Amino acid sequence: MTSSHLTHITEPPGVAPGTGYTQVVHGSGRIVQVSGQVAFDEHRNLVGAGDPKAQARQIFENLRRCLAAAGAGFDDVVKLTYFMTDISYLSAIREARDECLGSGPLPASSAMQVAALFLPEVLIEIEALAVVRD
Repeated sequence: MTSSHLTHITEPPGVAPGTGYTQVVHGSGRIVQVSGQVAFDEHRNLVGAGDPKAQARQIFENLRRCLAAAGAGFDDVVKLTYFMTDISYLSAIREARDECLGSGPLPASSAMQVAALFLPEVLIEIEALAVVRD
């Protein structure tokens, strides 16, 4: 499947299909790497203490702003990496992701539960890799 300048391969031959992500995404253009974002607002206040859904929504808003600063958008994202202190937060992350990315092809992704993030009240961190058409 092709979306703008990116090609999404959901089921490569011999690989089990994924659920909620694309197995392979490639394209040509300028690479934009967004550092891991957490649920801080623009004043460095934590949004959604104890609430993974609220934190995920704030993180995707931060990702949107970071991507925009580089002339990119969610349509350019080829990979999302999720770090969470409890794997059960993945459903909240996917809900927030779907609100931002819509029904188009999904990026490749990795999700992992970690023992801790840099502050105990931070539940989720997400980083993004995008390829922007030149």
